[in-house]
Amino acid sequence: MSLKSWPSQERPREKLLDRGVAELTDAELVAVMLGRGIAGKNALALARDLLSHVGSVRELVSASKNTFLEVHGLGECKYAQFQAAFEVFRRYLEMPLRRQNAFTNAEDTKQFLSATLRDCEQEKFAMLMLDSQHQLIIFRVMFVGTINAAAVYPRELVKQVMKDNAAAVILVHNHPSGIAEPSHADIAITRAIKTAMQTIDVEVLDHFIVGDKEIISLAQQGLIH
Repeated sequence: MSLKSWPSQERPREKLLDRGVAELTDAELVAVMLGRGIAGKNALALARDLLSHVGSVRELVSASKNTFLEVHGLGECKYAQFQAAFEVFRRYLEMPLRRQNAFTNAEDTKQFLSATLRDCEQEKFAMLMLDSQHQLIIFRVMFVGTINAAAVYPRELVKQVMKDNAAAVILVHNHPSGIAEPSHADIAITRAIKTAMQTIDVEVLDHFIVGDKEIISLAQQGLIH
């Protein structure tokens, strides 16, 4: 049944406009993003199919194109629209880091890193390139590994830092296992990178490890020295 035949207060878009976005269910939010359904299936039913297929809103954010397109009625155009919406949110979280000290503004930094790396299936090693005021210049993913490891080369990091003219850096990588506890290898590579950065007078301020439910700071644990 078409949503147009529903009472206006039950239609997701009208409900959003009348009562506010927080009143919508996950499926209703996705239905608004979809805009319309397909022959024989309205937008809300299609949204429920999509959420059932991927598992939840969280899985939807990180779903691959192939997974998204497995739902009948969804194509590359809709996938692109969803990806654009998710990227707008990520950039919204990034904005405070460009205006404030990303090192001392730890909560905003962690929110941005969690939204960017938490649900990655592969391990990614990245750097927050900072200026002399510790404001964000750019966030760069430097290395992508397998499901549980990434090869990190300090020399390549130094070259990129010089290109970006960064005065300081924050290292970050995710643990696809979901467990943020630092390994001996994490500590060792942090110290190797810090030594490499000292040759160009760039300070390594911290190394964040992104897990499923928490982000651990090596600096707070006294592991950067």
